[in-house]
Amino acid sequence: MNKLDRAHKTESLVETIRWNAARFPAKDAIVCDTRALTYAELDAESDRTASALRSVGVNRGVRVAYLGKESENYYDVLFGCAKSGAVLVPINWRLSPPEIKHILSDATAQLIFVEEEFLAAVQEIAWCLPDLRFTVVLDGPDGPGKGLESWKAQHHGALDSVAADRDDPIVQIYTSGTTGLPKGVVLAHRSFFAVRDMLERADLDWIDWRSDDTSLIGVPGFHVGGLWWAVQGLNAGVTNIAMRAFVSGEALRLIREMGVTTTCMVPAMLHMLTSEQSASPQAFRTLRKAVYGGSPISQALLERCRAAMKCDFAQIYGLTETGNTAVCLPPDAHTRGGNLLKAAGRPYPGVDVVVLDQKGEELENGAVGEICIKTPARMKEYWRLPAATAETVQDGWVHTGDAGYLDAEGFLYICDRIKDVVIVAGENVYPAEIEKALEQLPDVAEAAVVGVPDERWGEGLHAVVVLANGATATRRQLALGLRDHLAAFKIPTSWEFTDYLPRNPSGKILRRRLREPFWSTRERNVG
Repeated sequence: MNKLDRAHKTESLVETIRWNAARFPAKDAIVCDTRALTYAELDAESDRTASALRSVGVNRGVRVAYLGKESENYYDVLFGCAKSGAVLVPINWRLSPPEIKHILSDATAQLIFVEEEFLAAVQEIAWCLPDLRFTVVLDGPDGPGKGLESWKAQHHGALDSVAADRDDPIVQIYTSGTTGLPKGVVLAHRSFFAVRDMLERADLDWIDWRSDDTSLIGVPGFHVGGLWWAVQGLNAGVTNIAMRAFVSGEALRLIREMGVTTTCMVPAMLHMLTSEQSASPQAFRTLRKAVYGGSPISQALLERCRAAMKCDFAQIYGLTETGNTAVCLPPDAHTRGGNLLKAAGRPYPGVDVVVLDQKGEELENGAVGEICIKTPARMKEYWRLPAATAETVQDGWVHTGDAGYLDAEGFLYICDRIKDVVIVAGENVYPAEIEKALEQLPDVAEAAVVGVPDERWGEGLHAVVVLANGATATRRQLALGLRDHLAAFKIPTSWEFTDYLPRNPSGKILRRRLREPFWSTRERNVG
């Protein structure tokens, strides 16, 4: 396998698709099911998408939403937004209509691309979204993407070239906050190039690309991890396999039949993948590297993956706010093993990590405090939330809300969360949102939700509920009562009924006390 030629340095998504279309016009860029777009076709199709967007008044800075599963159309729209100057707002298709409504309203999205499967949800809420001027249904009677093709034909015109700067916004990804209302994290083009540049300058292959790589996009593109991974492959000019939605048996088939050489998944996906009956080293024979992150991984699962997949592993850690990964546990650290396998990794060259105490003072090695990260890939802002932006990013440092420590070699170990976020199979879930929904149910007096260990999903949601006087609701009834308000992955999977919730003198729920029985025997709480 040959290393990629890096003589030309692209710095925006507009540059990278133009460059690779010229270098590899006939090479498949995106393959989904039986359909494929070459680099030349992806460049041409996204030109048409950009032209259509501009013709309906979608110009620089306008927010464009996308609600659909993984497909070649998603990347057509991504590059179309880049070329028109618009900002893409990907929406998790698993969300409920009220959750979708909040994102569309907060983003002031003027246009939404939506797959027919999710059109009813958009129609249900469109009446109360005054900014939403256009709905483009991606599907058509002749198959997937035909609706997009028809829309382009209606709005065809010459594309006015839009220059994209490294610091121009390109995507706005919504991530939950402690209030329960997701915040729009605005990322610039630089967020998708910074890690590449830092690794190349240091001549490190922690996350590397080769000319004949075939990449499987395991994490969905509405997540920063999935989108970041896909763009890395597209920047590198390799072939990228997009699954409509992750199904472990299908993923294994694609790895085997498509000759996949590299992939990025969350631990829950690795668990399902290696649980398949046919998951043998022979099935993974073409795989050279697997990147994982997004949620805790148990020692047992990591060892099982290493035994079955027989490839190099790299773990990544970061937040949407840090532009995805800022820390990496590279393959050589996996080979060294021992205590290093409990680490999140070490910062990329050019990324700084410090651990601070409650007074904001830097702690010595081994002392636990809040992890703060300075990275050139960090977010521009929380959309229209200057106070929240200033609280999270201080003097260029992203305050993560995670608690951990650094060792003498500079490896970062994560111990717990200062903030209350729970990561379920790579999905960020905040207890406040679920607690609010629970307490709206007539049978619930108050509730607390915490994250607990789950071998399959990394973390699961555990609800501790105080019932209203005289109420006799069951766990099943409460779970059913949440379905109209929350996405399925936000509904607790384990329940506990109690007479009171533990609180401190100021009345704050003591979540650590609720979590303690579940986590006390675990060596590693957070991935």
